[in-house]
Amino acid sequence: MKNNEIGEAIQNDFLKNVSDVLRQAKKNAKTAVNLSMVYAYYEIGRMIVEEEQHGTNRAAYGKQLLKELSAYLTDIFGKGFSTTNLKQMRQFYIAYANDQISQTLSDQFETLPTVSTGRKFFLSWSHYLKLMRIDNIDERHFYEIESVKNDWSLSELKRQYNSALYERLALSTDKDKVYQLALEGQKVETPKDAVKDPYVLEFLGLKELPEYSESELESRIIDHLQQFLLELGTGFAFIGRQVRFTFDEEHFMVDLVFYNRLLRCFVLFDLKIGELKHQDIGQMQMYVNYYDRKVKLEDENKTIGIVLCRDKNNAVVEMTLPEDNSQIFASKYETVLPKKEDLKKLLEERIVAEDGGEDD
Repeated sequence: MKNNEIGEAIQNDFLKNVSDVLRQAKKNAKTAVNLSMVYAYYEIGRMIVEEEQHGTNRAAYGKQLLKELSAYLTDIFGKGFSTTNLKQMRQFYIAYANDQISQTLSDQFETLPTVSTGRKFFLSWSHYLKLMRIDNIDERHFYEIESVKNDWSLSELKRQYNSALYERLALSTDKDKVYQLALEGQKVETPKDAVKDPYVLEFLGLKELPEYSESELESRIIDHLQQFLLELGTGFAFIGRQVRFTFDEEHFMVDLVFYNRLLRCFVLFDLKIGELKHQDIGQMQMYVNYYDRKVKLEDENKTIGIVLCRDKNNAVVEMTLPEDNSQIFASKYETVLPKKEDLKKLLEERIVAEDGGEDD
């Protein structure tokens, strides 16, 4: 490389680095402004509620109050203070006035101010407009925590809510850990914590196809890898597709290989478009054994294997796997968003059944 080319490359890096600093500063400033408005809207909501309580005919007084306040603020500040928006601020205060979020999360943001109850806010107003419509407080806390931890955009928050992530995780864990979802969000400490059942892959667009092959499923996942990683959850990094290894002069291919940095282990995926068979589990067991014995380092944890299938018989899975299994999992995948109400009902029925069993 010539000297002038080297100098040009260095200059380009310098220019890019300076522009990156400014972009980050603008992003931080925008975030600070958005958070300031969230706190302001909470305070406005509080003032509206307290003022409404002074009226003798609260319904009529409140309606007139919002109308007058809207006209007054619009005249001074312009758009953004319609009666609808003011009603949302009032609803925001009512939803969060007696609401406390995880202290752990609050401690991570020491510099943020608190409202009179000690509550802090971490997300944009648009996020809270979505969150405050979630009636279940535990579920609302879960999505707030996950949005903060994973830096979810509003569209990603909506997608995770619509895919019933809270119910899916709750159904995939034991009852005692369900409450932890509201306190700490999803914690990945054991192999089972990293597995969902079902996985929702509506972003692949496969519902439009009357039939498809396993290679088509794999290709769609690779084409939408960023969304697939978000669906997998925290800590996953993509290693490769159709990763080949040779054993006893035979060649084998693992459909998808990931690494989870929280669990410090490889995570292997085998894709099946039909119903799971016991041979599929046996094949995954061989893949996992190979990675444990030939690939993973001594200080890394045991490999996890997930057979992702369109359908499965839980009895077959339980009979095929050892009772102390902690490495091989079989999960269904859905190509359309599940009905959130159906999953809620399943979760409620399971909790009732478990509580009934304890009473006996």
